Amino acid sequence: MDIKYFVVGPVMTNCYLLADEKTKQAALIDPGDRGARLAAQIRSAGYEVTMILLTHGHFDHIGGVQELLGALKREQPEREIPVYIHPSDYPVAPASFAREATLEGVENVRFYKDGDTLQLSDLTIEVIETPGHTKGGVTLKVGDALFTGDTLFAGSCGRTDFPTSSDEEMMASLKKLAQLEGDFRVFPGHEGFSTLEQERRSNPYVRYALAH
Repeated sequence: MDIKYFVVGPVMTNCYLLADEKTKQAALIDPGDRGARLAAQIRSAGYEVTMILLTHGHFDHIGGVQELLGALKREQPEREIPVYIHPSDYPVAPASFAREATLEGVENVRFYKDGDTLQLSDLTIEVIETPGHTKGGVTLKVGDALFTGDTLFAGSCGRTDFPTSSDEEMMASLKKLAQLEGDFRVFPGHEGFSTLEQERRSNPYVRYALAH
């Protein structure tokens, strides 16, 4: 399993390339901006995108989808690339941003929910519903990696002041992640990486969630 990351957009969103190194097939997680540049970087890395995975529907995580699909279509016209999102965040998770983006009109959108799995060559991607930041927020678990979107950050958690946000659901989602067995690498939607064990020990929001 190969994981690469790119920081894109005005609020510095972490976009991740998740790839099977043997088959060179890859998923792109949260292409929030600069879709054409992402396509070029993926090509230079020697990978072929077979799916796009979205942790939630805010503009900074979906804003590059259309441009990315257009660039990939020119490079691999024979392949239809599915775009996965939780149905509660389609076509967009409502928010009061000055800039908006939508998946309306995007071809081949598919929905996933809690417990669904996707296969990327030999890699199994498990969907964990983690609402709180948005109603349709998900975490993607792959091997020892958790792609937590805007649910769990290093030392913090996502905002809960948007139209479909919920403090109660955020706490339940953090508790759900913290109670996963074992340790995981944590790849959040913004800022630095962490581990689940580190967040269990020192993240005040996780500690509060586990205590209640």
